[in-house]
Amino acid sequence: MLVCVYSHHSWRTITLQSVIAIKSKLNRWLEAKFPTVHARLPDFVQLTRLDRPIGVYLLLWPTLTALWIAAQGWPDLHLLFIFVLGTWLMRSAGCAINDFADKDFDGSVLRTRNRPLITGRVKRHEALITFGALCALGFVLLLFTNKLTIQLSFFAVFVAALYPFMKRYTNLPQVVLGIAFSCGILMAFTAQRGELPSAAWLLFVANCLWTVAYDTQYAMVDREYDLQIGVKSTAILFGDADKVMIGALQGMFLLAMVLASAQFDLGLWFYGGLLAATGLFVMQQRMIADRQPEGCFNAFLNNHWVGAAVFASVFLHYLFN
Repeated sequence: MLVCVYSHHSWRTITLQSVIAIKSKLNRWLEAKFPTVHARLPDFVQLTRLDRPIGVYLLLWPTLTALWIAAQGWPDLHLLFIFVLGTWLMRSAGCAINDFADKDFDGSVLRTRNRPLITGRVKRHEALITFGALCALGFVLLLFTNKLTIQLSFFAVFVAALYPFMKRYTNLPQVVLGIAFSCGILMAFTAQRGELPSAAWLLFVANCLWTVAYDTQYAMVDREYDLQIGVKSTAILFGDADKVMIGALQGMFLLAMVLASAQFDLGLWFYGGLLAATGLFVMQQRMIADRQPEGCFNAFLNNHWVGAAVFASVFLHYLFN
């Protein structure tokens, strides 16, 4: 047993050392061959939040859940690749257009005042070019799906580009974000099945509700700054009822998922995932109880595990049925 434990840790150490060695060699090659790209790469990594993958997780888990339900188990492998890579690309594109739109606001917020557009390390037009290039790459991936999925993608990109600007005009920008973050669910069904069943809209609505809940937690982090600079959000709209409204949205999410389970014949494994999600929601309510920025941000991050729990329950349902 000691030998096995030693071997296991040795394997992990060797693997980590290999990754570090490859990364180091790639870094030296890039610096030697493309010094300008090497020098500016960290700024674009920060612009697209590749160093902060929480947004990818929150976008990816519901999309994978829908893809598994659409396929009633393992989806087509090429679609799995397309949606995983496409999620990374479109989340990164969304971050670029978000910083483009928020150029005049981010400097006044403690959490965002060091972003590359604010410090001048990336120009505004470069952020716009980055958004366009990433969207173009995502579109290339969709060429390997079907006409209906491609048509839906135009709406998805439109909503994603619209979201950052809605903070100026409505206290409900989180609803627009919810729609943007839920388009992948519909596209997963059209890509896998070639059609959009009406029951897929239950998953769409559920994800919109959940997105508004966790992005309200996120908006609570910056609420005092947003009030000063005139940026709107559901955190400001809900005011002192913020915790109650988040709980209500989380409850409606769970109800919508229960309704979806009946439509897609999901069983006990799925209900186990919803039970885990319920426990995590209760934990989040405790995190935001005193409305402190750190607690609200940790509650937002905790939603990664909600998405993971729901996906795991769907995966296990089809694995054992």
